[in-house]
Amino acid sequence: MAWLQATIDTDSAVAERLADALMDAGALSTAIEDALAGTDQEQPIFGEPGMPVDKLWNHSRIITLFAEDADVALLIAAACNACKLGMPVYKTERVEEQDWVRLTQSQFEPIRISDRLWITPTWHDAPAPDAINLQLDPGLAFGTGSHPTTRLCLQWLDAHIAGGESVLDYGCGSGILAIAALKLGAGSAVGVDIDAQAVRSSRDNADQNNVTATFCLPDANPAAQYDVVLANILANPLRMLGQLLASHVKTGGKIVLSGILAEQADELSAIYAQWFTMDTPVFDEGWTRLTGTRRPSV
Repeated sequence: MAWLQATIDTDSAVAERLADALMDAGALSTAIEDALAGTDQEQPIFGEPGMPVDKLWNHSRIITLFAEDADVALLIAAACNACKLGMPVYKTERVEEQDWVRLTQSQFEPIRISDRLWITPTWHDAPAPDAINLQLDPGLAFGTGSHPTTRLCLQWLDAHIAGGESVLDYGCGSGILAIAALKLGAGSAVGVDIDAQAVRSSRDNADQNNVTATFCLPDANPAAQYDVVLANILANPLRMLGQLLASHVKTGGKIVLSGILAEQADELSAIYAQWFTMDTPVFDEGWTRLTGTRRPSV
């Protein structure tokens, strides 16, 4: 079995409309990506809960898939007519059937966090058998250790978990931070997420790594205080959750915040300085980790 793939470069004004028209004309799938991805002109677009995201890349690229026997030129022309657009320049290529699972797996290699902490997919042998190897596969929930925001939190855990701490991972995604904390010696860990799928994935990942943690939705989160509270979520939720997160940190305990763009660091640090003595931010590939120590309540 094979397919025909067409690539059409366009702009943000028509990309989504044309992609929809291609599906109406008979395409099997469409995807829109940054036509300049991987170049110095790549255009990052970030969306956050509670904030509008209403634009595509200025230079957008539509990748669309057709049946092997489709008349690609005819179908693209039909889609363009529906959008009242001229015929665009496009290129086609034949896509052969492959072992898609194996191909996807090949893109994920073990990730070294430190000499003693690795994140390893289950289909890989551990590159450092004597290290702490956290087994985690890419799935429906965020957090494989490859993104700088997760890596920043893992590096903090690796450097600061001394043994026996209680940990809350708020916005746990795959559960990677709670599980890593336990593997590094924390005494207990609770993970909270608004996504029921993430809670299920976290439980599965904890079982896979032979650790016992509690994962739940926010309504079931116990009103407890912890030695360490981690929140690897985005800036807007962190703005809204400041008081809630602070209430979960023991006096003298630590908060670790990530998912923050470098240019958002000062603003978020100022918000959390209401409750914490904040440390100097740490940056990685345009992202920020903020940490602080809980002051006594007044």
